Amino acid sequence: MKKIFLLLLSFVALFNSCTHKKSELSKTKTKELMGKTLYDFKVESLDGKEINFADFKGKKILIVNTASECGFTPQYTDLEKVSKEYENKLVVVGFPANNFGGQEPGSNAEIGSFCQKNFGVSFPMAAKVSVKGDDTAPIFKYLTEKDLNGVKNTTILWNFTKFLVDENGKLIDSFVSTTKPTDEAITKYLK
Repeated sequence: MKKIFLLLLSFVALFNSCTHKKSELSKTKTKELMGKTLYDFKVESLDGKEINFADFKGKKILIVNTASECGFTPQYTDLEKVSKEYENKLVVVGFPANNFGGQEPGSNAEIGSFCQKNFGVSFPMAAKVSVKGDDTAPIFKYLTEKDLNGVKNTTILWNFTKFLVDENGKLIDSFVSTTKPTDEAITKYLK
């Protein structure tokens, strides 16, 4: 019985040690993101190149977590529409993510082909990322945590959550999946 108790105690100590290390790692990542603007981020694109957000200085940026098999997937049409209509003021960047209902199962190449074929997407698309959980991409950590973005906390509840960033790389606001890209709640900032 004593051996079982000691074994159990050892397991609890090991678990707490791992949890503490994970927490410390998370704190380190958070400190690295503090004081940044969106212009400090570079991400891989669907085609393996780089999207450097500093290239978009002077324009607003609409960032959207996307998925190919979602009920909101037709919003690609509206994303393309606002991308074209406000091309002198706005850059739309899609981030495919498979966090909700497994609705983005494809590879980067498959996602790119799907978006082009079905919706004529011409705006930049990032490589597939995670937008929630322990493996959240740093850019989404920045966008969703007030301590980092200085504006608000946002919980991404589903695909096609939108984040609007101003011409200086600072978050303006976030919008739930049901807010279409053409909705006045977003376009009022673009006029």
